[in-house]
Amino acid sequence: MVNNNGFGSNGLTWNRRRVGSEQETKVQEYLQTKGYEIVARNFYTKHGEIDLIAKKDSYLVFVEVKYRADNRFGAPEEAVDYRKQKKIIAAAQYYMYKNRIPFDTPCRFDVAGVTGEGIRITENAFWM
Repeated sequence: MVNNNGFGSNGLTWNRRRVGSEQETKVQEYLQTKGYEIVARNFYTKHGEIDLIAKKDSYLVFVEVKYRADNRFGAPEEAVDYRKQKKIIAAAQYYMYKNRIPFDTPCRFDVAGVTGEGIRITENAFWM
């Protein structure tokens, strides 16, 4: 059912997903210009989701993308709190297990903060 705003009965959720997907695409393209090879996108598990998985130099890089239209609620990177980090780590461990990637493979967790001013990549934002 479509309502007057054109989004449907759960329009806000749909719009957030669309915006999130657009921002992930921007970050993916940005990372590719920096020499990252994107190997997976939106990897879902019961533990959570990883937005982008890439290879860069000898690292397997798990990237969380956060977008904020402005800084009223803080910088986008601040939204990746301890609880979210644990979910990403669990999803990354499952990804490695499922894809038979040795657990001694060098990996890191980056956060891509996206605002109207651009994209900021925080490498090694947190650790396993």
